[in-house]
Amino acid sequence: MEKLIMIKYGELTTKKENINLFINTLKQNIKFKLWDNNVLIKFDKGRMFIKVLDDDFDNIVNKLKEVFGIHELVIAYELKTLDLEEIKEKILNLLKDKDFKNFKVETKRSNKNIPKSSILISSEIGGFLLKNIANIKVDVKTPELIIHVELRNSESYIYFEVINGLGGYPVGTLGKGILMLSGGIDSPVAGYMAIKRGVKIEGLYFESPPHTSIEAKNKVIELAKILSKYNNDIKLHVINFTEIQESIYKNIPHEYLITIMRRMMYRISAIIASRSNAKIIVNGESIGQVASQTLTSMKAINEVISIPVIRPLACFDKLEIIDIAKKINSYETSILPYEDCCTIFVPDHPVINPDSKLCLEYEELIPYKELIYKAIKDHEVIKISNISSSKYDDIL
Repeated sequence: MEKLIMIKYGELTTKKENINLFINTLKQNIKFKLWDNNVLIKFDKGRMFIKVLDDDFDNIVNKLKEVFGIHELVIAYELKTLDLEEIKEKILNLLKDKDFKNFKVETKRSNKNIPKSSILISSEIGGFLLKNIANIKVDVKTPELIIHVELRNSESYIYFEVINGLGGYPVGTLGKGILMLSGGIDSPVAGYMAIKRGVKIEGLYFESPPHTSIEAKNKVIELAKILSKYNNDIKLHVINFTEIQESIYKNIPHEYLITIMRRMMYRISAIIASRSNAKIIVNGESIGQVASQTLTSMKAINEVISIPVIRPLACFDKLEIIDIAKKINSYETSILPYEDCCTIFVPDHPVINPDSKLCLEYEELIPYKELIYKAIKDHEVIKISNISSSKYDDIL
């Protein structure tokens, strides 16, 4: 009898003809996550199995809780048999150290060549345990202990506790996106939500020195590190936005500062996305949260690019966003008091229903194409990874 970790796919099983791509990508992502653990991984279309060679189960389970594409994971005991009498004896042996007064047995039988039904197998195992363990009873509604038995191919698996995974799709199965990553609460959560749907993200941060500080930049780098736990690694593009922002501030009516600034950011994001082979832009906008996030503002800002913009938080309220930020441990970093370039030069009365024709007229007042070209040409790229660079070739 061998102890191992069993992974259940959940949503991946709906992919049918594409399931091999999703499962192979999940395996690769798990190899990245467990690069410094001694494990062996095998899988089929129903389950993935991780054999732990260094007995570091708790550490590995904690790492797997950060991998998208896992519906559930369990610590299971593998038996190289489908013999019911042998399975009963093994279960009895495993229960010696467990303290419980009531239980139920749940059996899954993926091997349909087994003549007995799952219900009958559960009943037989339950009856055997009642005869051999004193002072216990069956409770099918609220059991203290659930004994799970899975019968597959020529092996059987026994486990007791089910650990919820993150669900979603394996990172990278749905392509790449550019995340507009500010130092606020919303954008890291939006990135997390995009990663959950299988999008591998690269970050894009706009700095405006000396108006923004090195502490503000370091805060964004720390947020990128938090997201890299789910993204395997992350590339952070840093754009110096100072000249563009100052030019807007000096030449454009102040009520349109935010609108024009966002239009410039979108243009830059679209160019970075194209060069990075990203299919979408992701940001943390929530409808109506600030002046640039009214529907009219979103339309006026969005119209300068053709690439799709995904807003995972569009219909979330602030409290819902904060709850997720706390869950992924980005909240405490996000609330550090360092301003980003979206919060400096904010006008007293920003327009909430901008006119697209006026936006075009105002933009002609500044040499924005030249400024954008220069900002992209000189931009910095920071690579963040949770694994040793020397291990990449081995993993790939």
